[in-house]
Amino acid sequence: RQGDLLRLSWASYDGDTIRLRQGKTGARVSIPVGAPLRSVLDATPRRSPMILTNRAGHPWTADGFRSSWRKTAKRAGIAGLTFNDLRGTAVTRLRALGCTHAEIGAITGHRNAEITAIIEAHYAATDPKLAESAIKKLETRTNSPNRPPNRQGSTGSESGKA
Repeated sequence: RQGDLLRLSWASYDGDTIRLRQGKTGARVSIPVGAPLRSVLDATPRRSPMILTNRAGHPWTADGFRSSWRKTAKRAGIAGLTFNDLRGTAVTRLRALGCTHAEIGAITGHRNAEITAIIEAHYAATDPKLAESAIKKLETRTNSPNRPPNRQGSTGSESGKA
């Protein structure tokens, strides 16, 4: 979440992992840092106790960050994208890559009891790759040699049923 990132201090990063307590849920999250992010963090001057700072080297305010995000997105030609949308995008991509709900929850901080409902309601339902996968499974099943004999080649009108 944006607030968690804006409060992220250098003390939360040990070179391999970012550890934080989420402001909204209080959940503790340990996120392994991949090579691309590690190289950026390791090359970033530590001008402040906080990792994310504005041009002046001061920690971002929520309003200042939001304003800068909107301006940057507009310059990049990205309309209607909020910073919070990135979290949903990450969840959707992780799911599409085959991550389990528990793996996704370990990164996002969602409790396992909530993860399925949250992903299904907000993120996975909008993923076109999931729809494509479902149609392929349906086509495979309906073209199966195990199809009941009374339905093979039936359009529904032969039996008087739709």
